[in-house]
Amino acid sequence: MQINPRRRVRSAVTVVALATVALLGTAGTALATRSDDRATQVVGENATTCEGAKLPGKVLPTSDLTFTGGTDNLLLNITAVGKGVTVTAIVVKGGHGYNVYVPGEKGLPENPPWTELRSPLNKGDQQAAISHWFVCGEKKTPPTEQPKPSEPTKTSTAKPPTSAPTTSKPSESSGTPTSTTAPAPAVDGNGGNGGGLADTGFDNAWLLWAGGLLVLAGAGVLVLLRVRRGKTD
Repeated sequence: MQINPRRRVRSAVTVVALATVALLGTAGTALATRSDDRATQVVGENATTCEGAKLPGKVLPTSDLTFTGGTDNLLLNITAVGKGVTVTAIVVKGGHGYNVYVPGEKGLPENPPWTELRSPLNKGDQQAAISHWFVCGEKKTPPTEQPKPSEPTKTSTAKPPTSAPTTSKPSESSGTPTSTTAPAPAVDGNGGNGGGLADTGFDNAWLLWAGGLLVLAGAGVLVLLRVRRGKTD
């Protein structure tokens, strides 16, 4: 049985085409693997929102991120995120697709810094520059602290100053201080009443002698009366 030469040519072309398709598929797989093992590569598509990339969260403003590199650069480094920010995914677009980085997966740290993030390799098997990138996540606003009630102002009532007692000064109009106390009267020790009353000039010492004589006379009369009464008995 002879094989038609034309049929051989057709078979050879078919084998070559299948081999080319297989090689292209293998090259595409190798390209995705060599881009970055920490990322999931999406080939031939573009995304500008988290919803378009089928990722949870919303696009966070770059003001909530501290980063270097990015658009028109080969690499992106995110070193910090704002307070209350949770990152669910990072999308880096360039070339003919984009890479999706998920914190905590495929060796990417759960918390920043996330360094040397990149877009997929281009068709020439070279690192493509980043055309755009965005971060998906959410931001929780911390509760506002209620101001503490101000303490009532304590008012103090100032007491009036106590006035010091005033002392009267001696009159300066006269050379000597005025005395209000009268001098005690001089008592003469030779007065007839021993100084108890004012001396009138009358000497009453004879009354003492007269009284003494009357007492003696009375005593003599009593003695005589008893003598006579004894004789009559």
